[in-house]
Amino acid sequence: MAKERVGLYPGTFDPIHNGHMDIIGRSLRLVDRLVIGVAINAGKGPVFSLEERVEMVRLETSRLQVDGAIEVRPFSGLVVQFADDVGATVLVRGLRSVTDFDYEFQMNGMNAQLNPGVETVFLAASSGLQSIAGKLIREIAVMGGEIGHFVPPDVKTRTLARLKEQK
Repeated sequence: MAKERVGLYPGTFDPIHNGHMDIIGRSLRLVDRLVIGVAINAGKGPVFSLEERVEMVRLETSRLQVDGAIEVRPFSGLVVQFADDVGATVLVRGLRSVTDFDYEFQMNGMNAQLNPGVETVFLAASSGLQSIAGKLIREIAVMGGEIGHFVPPDVKTRTLARLKEQK
């Protein structure tokens, strides 16, 4: 019997958006089980707490109806260390642009030296989702723009409520 292929898709997910959901869905074609690592990443000054981000990712991924294929876990520290902790041998990274590729290519080189047992797979953003970024979603929402094209409905409601609280 073949060994289970475990993938890790790490990110801040502040908030989870349609671009993330696209990468998650497509990743499931490549691995038997996908761990979504929600990074603490306090340095980015997330709008949502770690617990809220984990909860939103769990809710949205539960709608994919892939029993047991997705696990959502918070993490801190090095991604390749977390990959070892969860038994992942595939690191999934989404790319929106050449700028993303430059950064991810450098990270891939460093990660390969830190943990050669983890292979990075880059998935290009699907057409129409390439411009989506959490920072831009938050900026559009703060300025009263419509974010429903970029995030799932429950995430839209939570994001608008949180940003209203922060005014």
